[in-house]
Amino acid sequence: MGRIKFNWNLEKILGISAMSISFITLIIFIYQTNLMSKQNYLSILPYVQVSTSNNPSDNSFALRLLNHGVGPAIIESVTMIYDGKTTDLTDHNNEILPYLISLDPSLDSIQNYSLATLNKGMAIPANSVYSFLEVKNSKKEYNLITAALFRLEEEGLDYEIVYRSIQNERWMVNNTSDGPVKLD
Repeated sequence: MGRIKFNWNLEKILGISAMSISFITLIIFIYQTNLMSKQNYLSILPYVQVSTSNNPSDNSFALRLLNHGVGPAIIESVTMIYDGKTTDLTDHNNEILPYLISLDPSLDSIQNYSLATLNKGMAIPANSVYSFLEVKNSKKEYNLITAALFRLEEEGLDYEIVYRSIQNERWMVNNTSDGPVKLD
């Protein structure tokens, strides 16, 4: 068999070295781009929770959305589930109190409250709190809302809030999840 003889000279060595360095640089560039993409993803990740604030000594009760993440949470939908029936909150002008009144008409007597909507497309900024129902300054109304909500929850009142990040990653939080659940 014939031997293939390589004729090494300075030009070939420099050419192979340049190609090797270019290939190694490409691998490092791809790795760094992947790291930057992951960092960008984590830097805009919203983390939403539903919180209740119950203060009997002050006769105040509040339902709030908390965004503990580092990016805004954009509401896509709020769904309420009761007695096997699913209701989109848009059927109640995106407000929780009219929905609760439809389940328990006695709540219609509450007068000392503040109410906010949970509209589709609404953005909850990072590290912020958004109160969407607050009852205060009346012991009677405080007792009424807390008793009604406790009873409704015992009877199976559930909620599901779907939101997205600014990169269109979708998340869902409900009363049975330990935290946001990634969708898609």
